[in-house]
Amino acid sequence: MVTMLDVALRAGVSKATVSRVLNGIGQVKQSTREQVFSAMEELDYRPNFLARSLANRSSNSVGLVVSTFDGFYFGRLLQQASRQTEAWGKQLIVTDGHDTPQKELEAVQMLVDRHCDAIVLYTRFMNERTLLSLMNSIKVPLVVINRDVSQARDRCVFFEQQDAAFQATDYLIRQGHRDIACITVPISTPTGQARLMGYRKALQKHGITFSEERVKYGDSSMTLGHKLCHELLESRVPFSALFACNDDMALGASKALHQAGRRIPQDISLFGFDDAPSAQWLEPALSSVYLPIDSMITTAIDRAIKLANGEVLNAIPPFVGKLVLRESVGPGPFYTSKASNS
Repeated sequence: MVTMLDVALRAGVSKATVSRVLNGIGQVKQSTREQVFSAMEELDYRPNFLARSLANRSSNSVGLVVSTFDGFYFGRLLQQASRQTEAWGKQLIVTDGHDTPQKELEAVQMLVDRHCDAIVLYTRFMNERTLLSLMNSIKVPLVVINRDVSQARDRCVFFEQQDAAFQATDYLIRQGHRDIACITVPISTPTGQARLMGYRKALQKHGITFSEERVKYGDSSMTLGHKLCHELLESRVPFSALFACNDDMALGASKALHQAGRRIPQDISLFGFDDAPSAQWLEPALSSVYLPIDSMITTAIDRAIKLANGEVLNAIPPFVGKLVLRESVGPGPFYTSKASNS
């Protein structure tokens, strides 16, 4: 039978180092961690996680609660979460919060009952007060992704939603567009509210009056993006550009524009958000905001495990997006080279 000592000898490290890698504790360089896992694979070493869990009252696992399993965004998040958890020598236990605060609370409690070492929670609807209470009421370290809890910044990994939406709208304005429509993601969520606020602040910066007629409130789906874009066109409210607050709604809107005989970007420019894999394959390719979900979930997993290991962490700044400019945006009616560079 292959032992931990055999793995240590093959990897050229101490038995204690192998133990630290397997238990996800202490400071171990990534290169050393990879050496240990390579040795384990070569020797076909299978650590007895069940015995270790019973002895330590720990499952050597990280729990992850996501609001839904739908869409490319959560697929990317889950893939990276799995890779990062494995890099720490731990197992990932994933559950669905069904996009409701009560189900998310139940999911967190289930993971606590399974003795997860740490938990990462992705929530869209749970309010800040409930999140803070949850962090303080469970014994397992909880890190929240996608939300800013002001009284627990060391437990939060979030994205600067408002500024990203501001930058996208500001770019459209600098391209000569002043009549800019917007289709939101669910406005009942902090994400939806922040992206709409970013759109409004960009208009305000350039002295453009906000028009409620140019805003449609969506649900993140292609179907509603298609329907709401049709409604904008049928309302005859003029707009030369459309900012859709996620790429799925932008894809739905693009079909509505084509069906109405509106060319992109010659007649109407289109900007999305999230930079979905499909964005570059749209014809013309969709300009969008890249959201660094891979880096965010990696950071969340790392911080959760470090908290479980007793480390004291400082708050980190929010992640920021990047404009990915493609062919779906063209010069607007007010375009000048001076305006585009301002």
